[in-house]
Amino acid sequence: MTTPHLLVNPPDLASPVGYSHAVVSAPGRTVHVAGQIGGDADGRVTETTLAAQLDVALGNVVAALAAAGAAPDEVVTMQLYTTVMDEYRNNLAEIGRVYRRHLGRHFPAMALVGVTELVVPEAKVEVLATAVIAADPPGTRG
Repeated sequence: MTTPHLLVNPPDLASPVGYSHAVVSAPGRTVHVAGQIGGDADGRVTETTLAAQLDVALGNVVAALAAAGAAPDEVVTMQLYTTVMDEYRNNLAEIGRVYRRHLGRHFPAMALVGVTELVVPEAKVEVLATAVIAADPPGTRG
């Protein structure tokens, strides 16, 4: 997956895995996606594992982006909040597969934060994202 934004990973910082240290966004329109949990269209969380809830939550993020005219490769920052950090750490391979299903190998500036609870008690993860729809030269975008 390519991005119109510049992903910055200075050689004097640790090599990032699954994120970029900084993103320089191209000029354009900004889309702020509210926190998305692994809830269905009625807001019900039916999945029980973190990876399954993350799959639904990232699908919700991508759906919100699409509704706003943005694509996953235009995400410049993402924050994940989880109530089960140990479950996250113990399932990195599966979580990586879930992430790539929705965002490919596009790794924006990201943070993962452990929290004690989310507003929906069954939710194990909440995802916030910001995208910038790059202003392309006329005629380059459908």
